[in-house]
Amino acid sequence: MAAKEGIRSGREGEEEEHVYRISTDKEWEELQRNGSCFGGQLDKSSGFIHLSKLDQVMSTLQNFFLNTKVDLYLLQIDAKKLGDGLIYEVVDGTNNFPHFYGPSRSFSPLPLDVVIKAEKLVLADGQFSCSLLN
Repeated sequence: MAAKEGIRSGREGEEEEHVYRISTDKEWEELQRNGSCFGGQLDKSSGFIHLSKLDQVMSTLQNFFLNTKVDLYLLQIDAKKLGDGLIYEVVDGTNNFPHFYGPSRSFSPLPLDVVIKAEKLVLADGQFSCSLLN
């Protein structure tokens, strides 16, 4: 998801009320403890926090987290609170994912106060679930 093939700021009709972050238990604990977090290694090397729209969460979980051995949490984030640091970018030529860069596109940590709700993801029979996905 790090490869950018085109950049589009959220256009009318494209912006979401909520965006979602798949976090490891360690990342979620750091976010709660410090009040902000730069994400994982992929986020740090990409220079932005990887997010998903609700309809992208399940495929992201299946494609990138199915063999993860740590607990995962799904964070529901108020997209408006991310301001102009939230950019929707075309990935793989077709998928338009939300990425959080921070103000002025400087790589900024994700602040805790944008998180509306966090739920532990449960993996059973190869499928992730939590009430945010229902």
